[in-house]
Amino acid sequence: MTRGKIPIAIAYGDGIGPEIMEATLFVLEEAGANLDYHRVEIGEKVYLGGHPTGIEDSTWETIRHTKAFLKAPITTPQGGGFKSLNVTIRTTLGLYANIRPCCSYAPFVPTKHPKMDLVIVRENEEDLYAGIEYQQTPEVCQSLKIISRPGTQKIVRYAFEYARQQGRKKVTCFTKDNIMKFTDGLFHKIFDEIAAEYPDIVNEHWIVDIGAAKLADSPEEFDVIVLPNLYGDILSDVAAQISGSVGLGGSANIGDRGAMFEAIHGSAPRRAGQDVANPSGLLLGAVLMLAHLGEHEVATRIHNAWLKAIEEGIHTYDIFKEGTSKKKVGTKAFAHAVAKLLGEKPHTLKPVSYKSGAKISALNSALPRPVKRELVGIDIFLHSKMAPLDLQKQLAMVQTKLNLTMISNRGVRVWPGGQPETFCVDQFRGRYMHKEKGRHATPPELLATLQALTDAGFEIIKTENLYLIDGKPGYSSAEG
Repeated sequence: MTRGKIPIAIAYGDGIGPEIMEATLFVLEEAGANLDYHRVEIGEKVYLGGHPTGIEDSTWETIRHTKAFLKAPITTPQGGGFKSLNVTIRTTLGLYANIRPCCSYAPFVPTKHPKMDLVIVRENEEDLYAGIEYQQTPEVCQSLKIISRPGTQKIVRYAFEYARQQGRKKVTCFTKDNIMKFTDGLFHKIFDEIAAEYPDIVNEHWIVDIGAAKLADSPEEFDVIVLPNLYGDILSDVAAQISGSVGLGGSANIGDRGAMFEAIHGSAPRRAGQDVANPSGLLLGAVLMLAHLGEHEVATRIHNAWLKAIEEGIHTYDIFKEGTSKKKVGTKAFAHAVAKLLGEKPHTLKPVSYKSGAKISALNSALPRPVKRELVGIDIFLHSKMAPLDLQKQLAMVQTKLNLTMISNRGVRVWPGGQPETFCVDQFRGRYMHKEKGRHATPPELLATLQALTDAGFEIIKTENLYLIDGKPGYSSAEG
């Protein structure tokens, strides 16, 4: 560690990563950033070197003992069961909040939305990105969507604290809780609970499909948007693109014990080594890093110099447009142009000013009151190629401790009251409840039911216990 300097870990990444990292570091050095760099190797080479996570154990120690991690895009090899390194880093280090500012730079970067200025706050650890997947049968794969109360409380509270700190007026939540009533329903419920604690900030909720349409059509009507992981990943790219270019988007990944900063775009290997890639996303990610580290003056100088370069029409190929742009430059030339403008401010675009302020952390939320949790049955998933009625007849012949009340296929009830038009695959769900209505099931009864079905030759591929939570079903209805 260099005395007096802030230690950060840096990774040059893959594809265009090394070029845009060199350009970013050049601007940081020219601006006098008080940083001590500790380079680590991650990504494609590490994957192919026998590390399925794309990161070596020793790298974790380097990241853990530095104040931030500045990462260029990496390439995940196709096939071979490789997991996204971005997801691994975010979840391992507890980087629960992904922050992506998206604003337009009209009239200098073409956009249909010259007034947009919003920030997407994306939950970063849960949802389908938990990566819990299975191929259960030859015809069916499954991915589990995980939404937790603590995880949702952290990200929603962060969104409101961020809005208050940044002087923003509204926080909008996107979910699909009209369909996913438990997972997205929990996210929406917690949003409403926490929103009530911030009467100074307007809050609203949109169903994600119409909300996405509204975002694409009228982004200027949004301010801060908080949403689950998958929706956040998709819509932050949409927002960045409609602002002018995904290549202009920087991203912060914030946790209570670490932070990672990056561009929102990928490694673009087809552009590698050509000195054409736009380094703006990573550079603006580095600006977010400087602000996070308390280096507000340097962050302000770099961001304003970048705005000045954009304003003067010094553009890389991805945003260059005849009649608007004045000079097409490559990766290195753009970095040099920004460096020459350090100390200047834009005239038309709004100058920025990063100010000191307390770091936002996952403030503790009140624990929910104790709930009454009662076991009432079990859903048993079976691999079978039988027709629904034939399957029901075979299951009815098995003497079980619990009673078969429903069979479904891909969430559609096929018995009782199924319809002949319903197309079925080779995974069925049988719901077993106590034979006496109102009686609770016991773990031994569940085990005995599973044993009886196994002894009868049925292939069980998954089970889910059924609970009443405060007297209400904690599971989807028999209709799906």
